[in-house]
Amino acid sequence: MPLHDIVSPLPGTFYRRASPDAAPYVEVGASIGSGAVVGLVEVMKQFNDVEASAAGRVVEILVDDGEPVDAGQVLMRLEG
Repeated sequence: MPLHDIVSPLPGTFYRRASPDAAPYVEVGASIGSGAVVGLVEVMKQFNDVEASAAGRVVEILVDDGEPVDAGQVLMRLEG
């Protein structure tokens, strides 16, 4: 099956959950639809949704919660 990369739309800090006490948006093995929010990138106190541009199953998460990211950096990979 082909792999699809989900990339950061902006440079900033990547968050896997909406708040520190919330569950992560997705985990490895989760099936998601196109347009599903998979994380947030925070830039200067503004939070931007990171959405999947394809449907599939999450096979790899490459960035930890709270880690800095660059625009275009691969955050996770989908299969399907």
